[in-house]
Amino acid sequence: MKKTLQQKVSIILIVTSLFFSRTRLWGQEEPTLPLGLDETGSTVSEDPALPEGLLEEKLVSSESQDEGLSENPLSFTGFWESRFGMRLQNDPFEKDTSMGETRFQLQVEQSWPQITFHVTNDFLYDPVLDQHEIDLGKGGGFIDLREANVLLRPGEIIDLKIGRQILTWGTGDLVFINDLFPKDWNAFFIGRDTEYLKAPSDAIKAALFTKPINIDVVYTPRFDPDRFIDGRRISFFNNPLGRRSGRDVFVQALTPDSWFKDDEFAWRLYQNILSLEVALYGYRGYWKSPAGMDATTGQSTFPLLSVYGGSARGAIWQGIGNIEIGYYDSEDDPDGDHALIRNSEFRFLAGYEQEVLQNFTVGFQYYVERLLDHDAYLRTLPTGSPKADKNRHVLTLRLTQLMMNQDLSLTLFTYYSSSDEDAYLRPKAHYKVDDFWSLELGGNLFFGKENHTFFGQFEKNNNVYLGVRYGF
Repeated sequence: MKKTLQQKVSIILIVTSLFFSRTRLWGQEEPTLPLGLDETGSTVSEDPALPEGLLEEKLVSSESQDEGLSENPLSFTGFWESRFGMRLQNDPFEKDTSMGETRFQLQVEQSWPQITFHVTNDFLYDPVLDQHEIDLGKGGGFIDLREANVLLRPGEIIDLKIGRQILTWGTGDLVFINDLFPKDWNAFFIGRDTEYLKAPSDAIKAALFTKPINIDVVYTPRFDPDRFIDGRRISFFNNPLGRRSGRDVFVQALTPDSWFKDDEFAWRLYQNILSLEVALYGYRGYWKSPAGMDATTGQSTFPLLSVYGGSARGAIWQGIGNIEIGYYDSEDDPDGDHALIRNSEFRFLAGYEQEVLQNFTVGFQYYVERLLDHDAYLRTLPTGSPKADKNRHVLTLRLTQLMMNQDLSLTLFTYYSSSDEDAYLRPKAHYKVDDFWSLELGGNLFFGKENHTFFGQFEKNNNVYLGVRYGF
């Protein structure tokens, strides 16, 4: 049934592309994406933009002066960066150095009026993990291919992007509900630039822009999981062992990896209605991080998952407000009584951001995860296993102060869970020395009453880091 549906969708997209390439309808530029990964916290306009490196690229067509020649020459941009981090306490399962890497990123782009080729590649030396064999899926080794795609414009109101790309949507600020594209949680917790929280997807994205509605459809022919916490960089609470583990016991996951069989399908319908940006979302694939276990082998698994949700965002009072919901249907555990598979959930997010003083911005969010079959979960919970609450509540707060002609940005982002009684703090100071050089000092601080809660399990991974970057 799944294969038949995807074949039908593919035929519809092809027919739509051919039709609109010959039909002049009203065009509409794709609105900028909602704030979700912005570390600056600066005041935003009606359509706030994502930070550099995470904005979905929108090609602006230009007329070629000579047929067959590009008006936009081959361009090269990038940066060199070095980052070093240290743990603030001893962790018997990890190295004292949390990060010690140097990175060179090169972006190459060539564009014509209706086609753009883009490649972003990172060359990385990382003595902390000390594994240099290339693994493009997990971002391991001395090469991390971030993007390699072609963007086609077969018609005035349709775009096709094919290849490796960074994808994001939703309204949350470092909180994700309907964004089911891969994340790199190791990079986030050790202090890499926030753009590296988003891992790449090998996918085909079709975008249709019309006056009534805009449509995004993303097909990933092979499952792209999160670069999840597996113990190689970050120690965590290992539930089967009943204790924290790290480099002593790596997570061994059975990852679905068959092309065109273990695939993913995501869609978004969005439009501006009055002063609101409204969207509906859908996803069919797998839990992005391990959410099950094979009873025979003891290996972690990725159960089937479908997600349906919606969001709205717009101007409220003197700032920007947003709301987002999502229903997580754990298809391999429909009744919630499978002890080794994560339950279905309902998720809710509400947020608000405002510049309360000149160059000082405050943003806060309320987020909740609700287990939908909590009674069944309790009945099947293995003896001695930590018990999750029916509702997990999280509050976030972002404070941003811009100083010295906005060359210095001071940011504090905090997560606090009243139900888990744990917290996570991300202080950061970023200083732009000149047009080429910048410095960054920051930290990742975890607190928790119990060693098995979401943030509490990372308490031994508290770290501070220093980074220097030269951009060109």
